[in-house]
Amino acid sequence: MMNALMLAREKKLVLVCVMRAGQRILDGMLELMPSARVGHIGLSRDPKTLIAVEYYFKVPHDVDQRDMLVVDPMLATGNSAVADVERLKSTNPLSIKFVCLLAAPKGIKHFCEIHPDMPLYIAAIDEHLDEHGYIIPGLGDAGDRLFGTK
Repeated sequence: MMNALMLAREKKLVLVCVMRAGQRILDGMLELMPSARVGHIGLSRDPKTLIAVEYYFKVPHDVDQRDMLVVDPMLATGNSAVADVERLKSTNPLSIKFVCLLAAPKGIKHFCEIHPDMPLYIAAIDEHLDEHGYIIPGLGDAGDRLFGTK
């Protein structure tokens, strides 16, 4: 009975991958929930202002009938996460939850100030950010680390 309920809920789920770094988390989530739909949002961070700039957005057409789970490995300044959620809210999903592996207190605070209604699921919290907006001690740029592009 529980498996049937989980499967029914999973079929109404959209996993939204924050490109590029969220791809590895997405792969793992799809192993757990293979019938979930997938969306992608691409943001790059301006190195001077640290503001997120959208370069790609594609989600299933029926997101207004689905719950969303946003997967991104890091929440540093919170600027990208805030932009992700603002863009996704414009599609009117049933709900949105944000999942990340590592966060900094400043990013959590910023995200919660802008989206106080949004559940955050964080595996670990590091100490602070450096002058470039990277989490300390952190991992550096997650996308560059995963794909060897730096």
